[in-house]
Amino acid sequence: MFRYVSEFVQFFWMFESHAQQRRAWQDADEARVARARAEARAEAQSRAMLDANPSGALGDARLDDPYNLNDSGLL
Repeated sequence: MFRYVSEFVQFFWMFESHAQQRRAWQDADEARVARARAEARAEAQSRAMLDANPSGALGDARLDDPYNLNDSGLL
């Protein structure tokens, strides 16, 4: 009797494990697509930054720099 119950559980566990594997493959496919989109966006942003400032010298700006804020009249 225990043997039949064990085989029954293993049979249905096989279906569950196959379903989990399919979900993992689907997640991996979605992650590949998301990564490709993110890389394309980063490339476009980098290209836009170089178009806006072709020399590539974006400066050494810092957030909340009191000297620059004072020079610009914001302080």
